[in-house]
Order: sequence, then structure tokens, then C-alpha cells
Amino acid sequence: MELIDRFGRKISYLRLAVTDRCNLRCQYCMPAKGIDIVDRKELLSYKEMYRIIRVLSELGVDKVRLTGGEPFVRKDFVNFLDSLSFNDKLKEVNITTNGALISNHIEKLEALKINSINLSIDSLQKEKFAKITRRDVFDNVYDTLLKLEKSNLKLKLNIVVQSGFNTDEIIDFVELSKNKDIAVRFIEEMPFNGKGQRTINEVWDFNAIINHIKGAYKEIEPVLSKKSSTSRNYKIPNYKGTFGIIPAFTRTICNDCNRIRITATGMFKNCLFDNGVFNVRDYIRQGASDDELKALFITTVHHKPENGFVAEASRGNDVSESMSTIGG
Repeated sequence: MELIDRFGRKISYLRLAVTDRCNLRCQYCMPAKGIDIVDRKELLSYKEMYRIIRVLSELGVDKVRLTGGEPFVRKDFVNFLDSLSFNDKLKEVNITTNGALISNHIEKLEALKINSINLSIDSLQKEKFAKITRRDVFDNVYDTLLKLEKSNLKLKLNIVVQSGFNTDEIIDFVELSKNKDIAVRFIEEMPFNGKGQRTINEVWDFNAIINHIKGAYKEIEPVLSKKSSTSRNYKIPNYKGTFGIIPAFTRTICNDCNRIRITATGMFKNCLFDNGVFNVRDYIRQGASDDELKALFITTVHHKPENGFVAEASRGNDVSESMSTIGG
């Protein structure tokens, strides 16, 4: 049994949020006062998360990305990572983090053979970083970046390109790939900041970003990416690392989508833009067997929408959640 949707796409990648809580307050993600976090009893327990991953891995899901909120905010997260090492069907465990809390865990992450760390960092300027995140932790995060780059973990930097905030730093980020073996990834800004879509004066979509970079270099080389890659990747000749652009909002990557999402409270999402299909936490707590969960996952994935525009249209209302609630 495998998870295959009606468009023939094989689902092999799960994004699982381990918490909705975060220690930063990034402007594009949530309001300054934060979001209304759910009661802890509503969050999936680690035992429930382990079981969900195990059941999905028996259906062909072999890659997991753990997100938040900020995953390292949740107590005992590293012990949970340890438990996942007992799942022999998983090929990759990846983590998305803001980096403010992980510098003391890097050796343990290496020992657990975590595949890659996606580090969210939207500015290389301390004051601007504080303005975007509403917290003064830049020195800590940049120190983590340097430590991760020296580790044996693959390092990807996630930069949300925000009109009026950090577009003047795009080339600075590309230059980080000159001497560092990292993948710099620019992400189109999403509308999910907990209040609805932020008003922006300039559209910094895929085309605007790539044209801006082309204007600064004589040559950029396309890098062959996996079929289901979320980013279109490039490199500057003779640079050690790469850079890529994730067309998250213009959604030109949906055709090869191999992903599903489960939020911190157990809401199963076939697509980032859908409303959630069912709550797996409730089924587990009502006593569903593993076979019943598998049947539920297979049926649900079969109805995965063709793309993010179809998913969003089916909601019939404005997207006003926080990315922290959805799962990064």
C-alpha cells in the first residue's frame, strides 16, 4: 500500500509541526502580541507523533521535516528525535528552526544523523533582524549558522523576501554561498501572518528575485534539482554553495508535490493552502487502529487538490492563519 493521489503523485514527505509556540514574533508570521496558543492537551503527544510517522512510513513516507512554531521550544524535542532513529523506514529526518535555541544540541543532532537543518534567517543586519523578528537574538542565530556550517549537517538558509524590509540584502545572502557549503533559499512571502495578507508596495515574486540576482552577476548556472524539489536552484560559477528560490505563493511547483502536512494539533493538510481535512489526533484518541489510520490516510490523499490555487479556492475565505499555527 502506498499513498498516491488521483494525479499519480506519490506522497513520500511529511511536514509535521511539533508545537505552535515560538520564541520569535516574525512580522510575516504572526502579530506582535503573538497568537492564541492552544492548550497543551490539544497538542499531539510525542507518542502520538511517533505512531503517526510510523504508520505513514509503512505507506511509503520516508522523509519527515519537523517544524513548529519553533520545534526546540518544546521540552524533550531532542529525545523525540532520538526515538525516531528507531524507525528503520525513514531515510531522512530534517528540521526547520530559527536557530536561537539549538547551538548546544548540534553534536547530538550529528550523532542522530539528522539529514539537514533549515535555518530561518531573514537579515544579516542585527538591527533589521530585530525589527523583523521583534527579538534581539541575531548574534546567537548567526553564531549557530557558523557552527552548523562547520558541522556534518546539511545547512539550508531560509530567507523570506519581504518588500520594504530585506530586498536590499538578496545579493549579500547569495555572497554567503561563495565560501560556505550552504544552500541559500529565497522564499516568496506568504499571506499567513495571523491577520490576513500584509499590504506590500512591490511584488517580490520568483521572477523579480531571479532578475535582481541576474543583474548582479555575469553568469548564473542552473542546478539540477530533484523532481519534487520545492526550490529552483542555481549557483554562481566557482562558488562553494548554491542558491534557490521557492515560489511559495505563485505556486509553480505544485505539479510534482509529494508532501502532506500535519499541524501541532493533529490537523491533516493535503496542501499548505487548504483548510485541513480531518484531525488525526481525534481519531487516535478515539481508539483508531493502525489499519484504520492507514485507510484514512489513503482515502484522504486520494483527494489531494491539483495545486494550491484549487486548495485555496475551496476554502472560500481569506487565509488569515499564522504560519506558526500551520507549521512553518
